[in-house]
Amino acid sequence: MQLVINLSFLLTKPTGTTTYALNLLPHLQKLDPTLLTSQSFPNNNCYQTPNNLTSAQGIKGHLNRLLWTQFQLPKIYQTLKSQLLFSPIPEAPLYTNCRFIVMYHDMIPLRFPKPYSPLTPYHRYYVPQVCNQAEHIICNSQATAKDLVDFFHIPSNKITPIPLAGDRSQFQFLNLPKRNYFLYIGRQDPYKNLQRLITAFSALPHRNDYELWLAGPYDQRYSPLLEIQTQELGINHLVKFLNYVSYDELPIIINQAIALVFPSLWEGFGLPVLEAMACGTSVITSNVSSLPEVAGDAAILINPYNTGEITAAMQTIANDSETRKQLSEKGLKRANQFSWEKTGLATVEVLKKYI
Repeated sequence: MQLVINLSFLLTKPTGTTTYALNLLPHLQKLDPTLLTSQSFPNNNCYQTPNNLTSAQGIKGHLNRLLWTQFQLPKIYQTLKSQLLFSPIPEAPLYTNCRFIVMYHDMIPLRFPKPYSPLTPYHRYYVPQVCNQAEHIICNSQATAKDLVDFFHIPSNKITPIPLAGDRSQFQFLNLPKRNYFLYIGRQDPYKNLQRLITAFSALPHRNDYELWLAGPYDQRYSPLLEIQTQELGINHLVKFLNYVSYDELPIIINQAIALVFPSLWEGFGLPVLEAMACGTSVITSNVSSLPEVAGDAAILINPYNTGEITAAMQTIANDSETRKQLSEKGLKRANQFSWEKTGLATVEVLKKYI
C-alpha cells in the first residue's frame, strides 16, 4: 500500500507551510512514503516534479502548480499505484479517483480578504472543494477546526486538530541580559494589528525608556503607512523596523526582549508565541482564535481591538518584575508541551487509518 506526499510547493527559503512540511517529514518515514518533490531528499523515495510550481515564481507558480495538481498528479498517483495522497497544504486534484488527506492552516484569506487578489477566489472556491472531497482534514488548532465547520460546513468528525511545534534546538532560554524593547515578529499585513500596537506603545507612560522592535519583512503595501504613523505620533525614533531577521539571529532578539507583543486579530496557530515562551520571554497576545490554545495561562491575554488593554499589559510587563518572572517560568513549561515528535506521531495515526 503506497502513500504519496505532495511536496511540490516547497520553497528553498522556508516560510510557514514549508517549515511545517520539513519538520513533519522525518516522523512520516515509518509509512515509507513516496515524495513528490523537485528538491533532494536523500534516503527517501522521491518522484521528481517540475521546479516552477512554487510561490517563488509568484502567481505564475501558483497557477502552474494548480494545473499540474489537477492534470498531472492523478496520472502520477495511478503510475505509483497509490492508495492515499497527503498534502501539507489544502490542494489536491478534484473529481478524480485520488483519495487524499490535506492539512488546512487558517481561514485568514477569507476572514481578511485582500481586494483584487487572485488568491481570494482560490480560497473562496477551490479550497472549499478540496476540503469537501478530502477523506479527512488535519488542521493546526481547535479554532481552525471550528472555522472549517462554520465557513465550509465540513462535518466535525472529518477534522483532526493537531497542534504545531517550535524548533527546540533553535528556540531556547539563553540567560541573556534583558534590554528595554518590546518585540513583534511577523508580517505587517493589516490583520496583524500593528497600527493598534504602535498606538498602544505610544500611550505608554515613560515611553522614552523603551523601544518597539518590529521583526518581519518590509512590505511596500503596508510598512510605509506604519512609518508615517510613528512619525505622526512622534515616536519614529523609538520604533525600529528590523526587516527580515535571519533564523540564527531570532533567538537572541527574542531572549533579550522585555516581552513579545503579538496582538494579531486572527491566527491559525501563532508560532511566534510558542517560540517566545520557549525562550523564557514574557508574552502579550490576543484572546481570540488559536492564540489562547497556544499560550494557555503563560501569557497576558488582551482584546486586540482595545489599544488601552495592550498599553496596560505592556505597562505591567515594564513595571512588574515578578510578573515577568512568573510568565517566563510558565512559558518555559508550556512550550515543553509542544514537540514535532508529538505532531508527527499524531499525523501518522490519522494517515494510517486511511491507507
